[in-house]
Amino acid sequence: MNAPPTDIHSFLSEHRIHEVECVIPDMTGIARGKILPKDLFLSSGHMRLPKSVLLNTVNGQQPDNAEFVGDTDPDMVCVPDLSTARMVPWAAEQVAVIIHDCEEFDGSPVALSPRSVLRRVLALYDAQGWQPVVAPEMEFYLVARQQNPHEPLQPPLGRTGKPEAGRQSYSIDAVNDFDPFFLELSRFCEVHRLGVETLIHEAGAGQMEINFTHGDAMDLADRVFLFKRTVRETALRHGIFATFMAKPMEAEPGSAMHIHQSILDRATGRNIFSDEDGAVTPHFRHFIAGLQRYVPQVMPMLAPYVNSYRRLSRYMSAPINVQWGYDNRTCGIRVPESDAANRRVENRVPGVDVNPYLAMAATLGAGYLGLMEKRQPSEPMKSSAWDSDQDLPSHMEDSIRRMRECDTLRDVFGGAFIDAFLAVKELEYATYNRVISSWEREHLLLLV
Repeated sequence: MNAPPTDIHSFLSEHRIHEVECVIPDMTGIARGKILPKDLFLSSGHMRLPKSVLLNTVNGQQPDNAEFVGDTDPDMVCVPDLSTARMVPWAAEQVAVIIHDCEEFDGSPVALSPRSVLRRVLALYDAQGWQPVVAPEMEFYLVARQQNPHEPLQPPLGRTGKPEAGRQSYSIDAVNDFDPFFLELSRFCEVHRLGVETLIHEAGAGQMEINFTHGDAMDLADRVFLFKRTVRETALRHGIFATFMAKPMEAEPGSAMHIHQSILDRATGRNIFSDEDGAVTPHFRHFIAGLQRYVPQVMPMLAPYVNSYRRLSRYMSAPINVQWGYDNRTCGIRVPESDAANRRVENRVPGVDVNPYLAMAATLGAGYLGLMEKRQPSEPMKSSAWDSDQDLPSHMEDSIRRMRECDTLRDVFGGAFIDAFLAVKELEYATYNRVISSWEREHLLLLV
């Protein structure tokens, strides 16, 4: 992966940049911002946006925001993080994109900003002399273009001219069927400095998985944020759609964003999950116990939409529990086989529909609480966990309630953020509940 620019003037001049996309992630993970001419970007040094922009729901509404941003709907200052400067590889002209941090006018972070929430959690680790290391795995579907949202999605046609008819898990030929798409995606990811490591075909028809190299949590969240847009743009260029819905097709498995996590001691560089003899440490057990205790309470950050809970169903390659085990994919928390230096914990609960900043903050925050409270985990599962009790919320309303009732989370993520975030989620849920589904029309119209 190419190194980030060290001098923004040289970067913009070297690449003959005409415009700069100045973006921030809102609570849904959608990119908001402005496109500025290069000279205006360099002369202004920042941009201003209404703070309420952070409160948009996925369908473009906002809750009553006076409680969260004030009666006057004030601006915030968006300051470029120059380490995130990248070329936009699919643009017709030379365009750069730079992710911005949201600040108050006194320079303090805007508490509602997803990047601020993740920075807050990372600061808690830093105060202990620790550095989290993460590696996300992202699943997504390629689907045929269709304009009617009432019709089920279908797999796209590949070079054979036929849609996939069955499960093609780990099939090389199934990936090769979309070679032109993946060749261009690979090129875009290289130009975009995304550090994509491996590609496989997952279990669903047209379902793919991309793995990222491990690294700093903020950097990985930035790369996931940019990767989603890159995949969607590449798919459009090839006449298909790419979707990061958690459960886009009824009969196919859902799509996850598994997050591998380990913690380094900053002073020594050692993995705190392993002692000098290679055995597991109390820190390792406390971290797992924190996930077991708090993942059910942070589910709005790991399963943010009504559709997210359709993925979390028994026997569909997605967890409904917070059991843990060694190399056990039926558990919500898996410990992959590794040497002591690379010992890590995989959280298999998050869907790929998450805001990556909030998902990273949620899983690291849960682990941090386990470390601070010195919690003890259950015994590892040595058999299938498919038949274990459901530990996770089964729907959005229950998920929101659990998060609101857990006061401990307010110290980790900030009370102002939790109140505003849950207001956004409640509005999305209320909007969904007004929709009359095709199932209701089909089965209730003339029969009840």
